[in-house]
Amino acid sequence: MKSSANYVTRVYSSWSEIDRAAWNALLETQSEPTPFMRWEYLSAMQTSGSATPKTGWDLRIVTLWSDESPTAELVAACPLYLKPHSYGEYVFDHAWANAYAQHGLDYYPKAVVAVPFTPVPGTRLLATDDASKVMLVLTCKALTEEENGSSLHLLFTSKADQTACANRNPENFMFRLTTQFHWTNPTDKFYEDFDDFLQAFTQDKRKKIKQERRKVLDVELGAGVTFRHSRGTDISNSDWDFFYTCYERTYLEHGNAPYLSRSFFQSMASDMPENWLLFIGEIEGQRIASSLIAIQELNGKKVAYGRYWGAVARVDCLHFEACYYQPLEWCIANGYHRFEGGAQGEHKMARALLPVTSTSMHHIAHPQFAKAVERFLERERAGVVDYQFDLTERSPMKKTTDIQ
Repeated sequence: MKSSANYVTRVYSSWSEIDRAAWNALLETQSEPTPFMRWEYLSAMQTSGSATPKTGWDLRIVTLWSDESPTAELVAACPLYLKPHSYGEYVFDHAWANAYAQHGLDYYPKAVVAVPFTPVPGTRLLATDDASKVMLVLTCKALTEEENGSSLHLLFTSKADQTACANRNPENFMFRLTTQFHWTNPTDKFYEDFDDFLQAFTQDKRKKIKQERRKVLDVELGAGVTFRHSRGTDISNSDWDFFYTCYERTYLEHGNAPYLSRSFFQSMASDMPENWLLFIGEIEGQRIASSLIAIQELNGKKVAYGRYWGAVARVDCLHFEACYYQPLEWCIANGYHRFEGGAQGEHKMARALLPVTSTSMHHIAHPQFAKAVERFLERERAGVVDYQFDLTERSPMKKTTDIQ
């Protein structure tokens, strides 16, 4: 325990040391909360063995309190991990690590404020006000130095997080842009149904989607796959088990072990079931595929997040149906504002998941390397802007002038 300005700082190594209700209450007041910053989600990462020192995620829960009394208010908090590698982050800095090594320096350990294995933008720095958020950034930086970390990285941040870092310009935080693909329901008038949604596409793109869906769903012309969905406590243990079989197989087919354990998803089923929607694809009653979607309804906003999928049978276009068309049809039917398809994959654009920018913040302790990284980021940011402009020019949606 130590004082920092008018705050009391406490650093914990286990989620069991943090009050669940206090953490979640603070999260709900943030500008861009997501279910992945909930106490239950982060705790499950640790208790399931998915994100632990053994897997390269050494947890430090950084908290600021109003005073030292037992009734002190939690005014700021974030999860910080000390890492000996860069896996499971989705903001790739292996080249930076290699450059350090080539000069005989250690890039690891580094400090990361992030949600393990979850590249979803949102608030990372929980705080009651702007001043507390800035102090939390400085506390994380000081802790990184104490732990001999080469650098501090805040991944997939909110605008308020970015402002908190930028407010400390002498601390040399740099920003990095990456591209994700999100679907958005029109703000002026939501789509009435999936057919109404298809009318927003150009004719050739609309035709292609219909063809892809027929290959999966049509009994005579396609595979005859039917889909059902379950939400929350309606998802059976059997379906959770089948989902994990699919999820695990997806990783193993690419020669990797899955990041998340079965017990992690068991915790999701028991501790935050309201945040999960599961699609199961079947042929004549036999399960062949699944996709798991996270959902959130908070402060009048409904947002869905595409997360995991897998299949035990090969069907042409099955991935598109399970991961995009089924979730989008559900989102439209249930009045959702946004469906985030995540990072990477230009193929998502053809399904109306359009490019958006996500931002991460980086502090490099070594002055010369910081300058080199900043020069690299300047070039990279320009490339991202050009890339997104090119993507926008290839949008599958009708131009505004084409809509009468």
